[in-house]
Amino acid sequence: MIDERSLDTLFRNALTQYGWLDQPVSDDELRQVWDLAKLPPTSMNCLPARFVFVRSAAAKERLRPALAPGNVERAMAAPVVTIVAWDTRFHEHLPTLFPQNPGAMARFEGDPAIREATGFRSGTLQGAYLILAARAAGLDCGPMSGFDNAKVDAEFFPDG
Repeated sequence: MIDERSLDTLFRNALTQYGWLDQPVSDDELRQVWDLAKLPPTSMNCLPARFVFVRSAAAKERLRPALAPGNVERAMAAPVVTIVAWDTRFHEHLPTLFPQNPGAMARFEGDPAIREATGFRSGTLQGAYLILAARAAGLDCGPMSGFDNAKVDAEFFPDG
């Protein structure tokens, strides 16, 4: 049975955060969070998510034009903003990540619609795992969808 404190940390008290302590989040903390978030299952263990940890003032300024007005102040004040994206070529790693199905990579290469659906769905699932891992590491999270996806992609993923 999971202890009550863990349940509170991961679920019961895990509401969207709107304010932040003026403390940095270290590389070691982010690595610890990633090391946990990459473990839970995704479709065929495909692990399509890619996370961009935006911490510097300069990087946040690159993000600013893509944010909805109501999210600017919160994002600029956060010690780290994580962009949750997915690798459009994730299937190329399937021979290593899912060796029990040698034809999986070819299936995704031949069907862009299934590749996009799987990448988006499993990448989003990994974003949720990242939140749980951050909560387990003692970090608060304030997920938001108020941003212009095309602007984020153009600025942070110009090569698609």
